[in-house]
Amino acid sequence: MTFIDSHAHIYSEKFDADRAEAVERSQQEGVSRIYMPNIDHTSIDALLEAEEKYPGVCIPMMGLHPTSVDKDFERELYLVEEWLSKHTFAAVGECGIDLYWDKTFLPQQQEALRVQVELAKKYQLPLVLHTRDSFNEAYEIVAAAQDGTLTGIFHCFSGTLEEAEKVKELGFLMGIGGVATFKNGGMDKVLPHLQLDDLVLETDCPYLAPTPHRGKRNEPVYLPLIAQRVGDLMEKSLSEVAEKTTANALNLFKL
Repeated sequence: MTFIDSHAHIYSEKFDADRAEAVERSQQEGVSRIYMPNIDHTSIDALLEAEEKYPGVCIPMMGLHPTSVDKDFERELYLVEEWLSKHTFAAVGECGIDLYWDKTFLPQQQEALRVQVELAKKYQLPLVLHTRDSFNEAYEIVAAAQDGTLTGIFHCFSGTLEEAEKVKELGFLMGIGGVATFKNGGMDKVLPHLQLDDLVLETDCPYLAPTPHRGKRNEPVYLPLIAQRVGDLMEKSLSEVAEKTTANALNLFKL
């Protein structure tokens, strides 16, 4: 079985001591590719170094994370576009809106997302969206810009069935991670009503480790645990989940 981790910060300093081993462990479990979202200017060097060390396995995206948006966000976005113009990336991301930590810069977050939506169109790349406590705000911006060319992922999806239907109508996929394994994560009420066509798998490592590793450092080797939970909830075999979510990711990223 082959899996794809569609969202993993394997370049994080949390892996500095054993990144090679973590990548090797994941490959032994069938995780063939690890797609890496950027955060801001401080993460680019580590992101590209991971790509260089693990070519064809660790694949970068380029974007500005909403929690890195402040009054000087335009400078960050100039850098994002500069990199998109000179290097190959799988997606624009991660970008979006985050109202969990701080609402101070909501207008700037909205503008930063609009700009990155246009960059996705310009470079014909999918969007990888962060929507923590902000599904409606992010959805409205992307829906307003959807002209049939936008594709992407609502990363770390843990919303309602109604929100899931909106994602599907938009032509986007849902990234399912460790939250699906949490006792009170809520995905047991949503996943049984979805199709595997709607999903990709992710770890968001080093964050959100699945049960039974919750609270510890997450890593791509745990992706099959998430896949198994998805299969259990959707009454599908592990091999079905692996095959379909892998195909979905490859079709989306086209890299």
